[in-house]
This record gives sequence, structure tokens and C-alpha cells, in this order.
Amino acid sequence: MIVDMDHQEYIEPNFIRPIDPEEFSVVLLGTGTPRAYRGAAKPSVAVIVAGKVFLVDSGGEVVRQLIESGIMPQRIEHVFFTHHHYDHNGGFIDLFISSWRTHVGIIDGRKNAMKVYGPTNTREIIQKYHDALSYDISLRLSYNKSDTDGALIEFTEHDNGVLYDQDGVKVTAFEVDHRPVKPCIGMKFEYKGRSVVISGDTRPVENTVLHSQNADLLVHDAYNKTWLDQIAEQNPELAIQVTNPAKYHTTTLEAAEIAARAQVKHLVLTHHIPAPKRTPEAEASYLAGMGEIYSGPITLGRDLMEFRIL
Repeated sequence: MIVDMDHQEYIEPNFIRPIDPEEFSVVLLGTGTPRAYRGAAKPSVAVIVAGKVFLVDSGGEVVRQLIESGIMPQRIEHVFFTHHHYDHNGGFIDLFISSWRTHVGIIDGRKNAMKVYGPTNTREIIQKYHDALSYDISLRLSYNKSDTDGALIEFTEHDNGVLYDQDGVKVTAFEVDHRPVKPCIGMKFEYKGRSVVISGDTRPVENTVLHSQNADLLVHDAYNKTWLDQIAEQNPELAIQVTNPAKYHTTTLEAAEIAARAQVKHLVLTHHIPAPKRTPEAEASYLAGMGEIYSGPITLGRDLMEFRIL
């Protein structure tokens, strides 16, 4: 193959999303589950507030999804984990290096230690990912002359309590119930009288209702029980594999009850089990009955959807 060097072009991002210092927005980067399928990346949410991007969970495709949304990974310095199922942390290794590396002429890489927040087993688990990168990190420090501080991680752990409180942004962790996965937390982001709650993966719990009171946006995991029961009935040999995961998640109707009790302004569903097709009929069927419980707006979350908190 002959390459004409005179006509080479660098492949650069088509779009880099501007961020207003006063903005408060939520971007669904991944709305999927451990089961891989087209159209939905593993779970991850970007919360854009006070000029920063806070990442909640880092599923396997998180770097690609950040770029697709116009958020360059080099903007990520704060990463929050709800829990440590692999679909919520499997993209961390890629994110750690990609956020550190400078994109020449586009945006500087992360020069400071990555700030990692999560439940009280976060250091134990994420440090192992960092240890696995030790060879690569040593080369980037010695040969590529990457910023020394960017090779580090600073951990903050809480199952219940304030994880972050700076520049008017407050992030509070609250324990939820995803047993046998324990600990697992939800998170509340607050800024200038507005709030966003991300449930994490959980059964219905009072803690979510308590921390979601009058929230502007509640992003909650959900599964459709009717659909799941039908799949199990049609595949009896797989009934345990089909229904067991549902035992530590929330049904669509239960999510509606939580939103109604908390009087949230907007409910967004994510982590769909099973994932509905992208047709009006399938989506209406997936959401069936929710409107009779919760009168506010309900959105069936899809990858790269964005919500502005006004």
C-alpha cells in the first residue's frame, strides 16, 4: 500500500462541547447493563456543573462515549463510583490513561491526580486497576514525560455522607440496597438550589425517596417485570439467570412510585432490563402503567441524551 503523505489528515474530534461555568447538565453516556447489545454502552453518567465534568461510573465504552458527546476525556478529573460491578468500573483503565494524555492542539491532558470517590471498598478495588497500569505509567513518566501528578489517584470513600463540597457543588452519598453487592450508593448533586439524584443499582429503598425530595432530576435504574417474567416463562431452562438480576433492581412501576413520593420534577430511567427497541410502541409498552403512578415527565433514557437543569 502506498500512502500519499501530502494528503494525510489528522483525525480529530468533530465537536468539542463548550461548557458554561454556570451550567448544570446531565449526559447519559451509557444506559446499558452487563449484557452487551447494540445501541447502549455500559453504565456511565456525566454531570456537568460549575465548569467541571463529574463522571458517575465508568463502564467499558466510557471514553468513546465521552468523545461522542463532545466531552474530551482530558476534562475528567473527578470519577464517582456507585458500586463495583464490572459494568460500572470496567472502563476505568482506559479513562485513567486517556484523561492523562494530551490531545495535541486540542485540549491539555489531566495534570493532577485523578480524584476517585465511592463506597468504602473503592480504594481496594480501583487501586488494583491502577497497579495493573504500573508498567505503562512508568513508561509514560520516563519516556513520554507525562505530568507526574497525573499518574496518581486520590481516594475519598463514604457509604453515607458528603463526598465532595467545593465551589458551590455538593455531592452526597447515600447507601442503597444492591445485595449481594455491598456497599452500593446513590448520589445527590446539589448546586445553587437545584439537585440531581442518581440512584445507582438498587432495590426500592427509603434512602432514595429521602434524598430525592423535590429533586429536579432523578436518574433511576429500572426493569420491566412483565417483560422479564414472559422471557423466563418462554425460557424455563434460563429462568434463574433471567430473573435473579431483577432481585436487586427496581421495576419501572416502583421507580414511578419513588418519583411520586419524592415529588421529583423529572424521572429518567436507565440500566434497562430488558432493553426496549427504539420504537414508539416498544417504549410505550416498557413504560406502561408508570403515568398512572407518577404524573411528572418520564424519559426512557438512551445513550447521549442530555438534560439541562434550569
